Amino acid sequence: MIQYLDNIHHKDSKNFFLIAGPCIIEGEDMALKIAEKVVELTNKYNIPYIFKGSFKKANRSRVDSFTTIGEEKSLEILKKVGETFNIPTTTDIHENEHAALAAQYVDVLQIPAFLVRQTDLLIAAAKTGRCVSLKKGQFLSPESMKFAVQKITDSDNPRVAIIERGNSFGYTDLIVDYRGIPTMRQYAPVILDVTHSLQQPNQSSGVTGGRPDLIETVAKAGIAVGADGIFIETHPTPETALSDGANMLRLDLLEDLLQKLTRVREAIL
Repeated sequence: MIQYLDNIHHKDSKNFFLIAGPCIIEGEDMALKIAEKVVELTNKYNIPYIFKGSFKKANRSRVDSFTTIGEEKSLEILKKVGETFNIPTTTDIHENEHAALAAQYVDVLQIPAFLVRQTDLLIAAAKTGRCVSLKKGQFLSPESMKFAVQKITDSDNPRVAIIERGNSFGYTDLIVDYRGIPTMRQYAPVILDVTHSLQQPNQSSGVTGGRPDLIETVAKAGIAVGADGIFIETHPTPETALSDGANMLRLDLLEDLLQKLTRVREAIL
């Protein structure tokens, strides 16, 4: 996927690429602050980088959960991040009409895991000509992602990647089956979504839990088995984040993780 992004840096480094940012756009200052820090680190370690932030969250457990500061306001912030740092940006879309809207502001359209079988949504994303990243549903096998990829490529868009984010393990846990990464790499580049793989969904409070203490373990394993990219949601203070704070990586811990992952990558090349 990254070969199609003109504004991504360090393409020739042979390193994994990174998708990182807050779960949701909370405001311009915070988005710029996070992007500035991650750009600094990815330049230091020669890591191709795509900034991520949701412009709207439509798949919340409770009706009173935070969803957006405003759709177009959030998209404008994503555009400003991309222009300020000359980096590609990505956001997730949930409705067919969001594809053309978001494509005006970001470089990569992300399809959420629960929606990856929605044919019309995938085709709408593909037809924008933007890169499309497909999150594997928690309920899908690695082999089934071949058909999701085909929906994009059959729409005359080769710009596609798969995001692994764990499989449902009982009602309240997720497990990454690392055997699926080489399987799915037969169909498209594979990105391991480390932080969402460590979610603990379906809590009685209606707020998803998480295991951020295992971020390094899961990320190292993903690089070791050949993941092309790593997806990490990060925030200066996850405990105050408006969405998914329970499984995010604190921003000041990101450098140590990237340094270790870069060394794992060098060891397997």
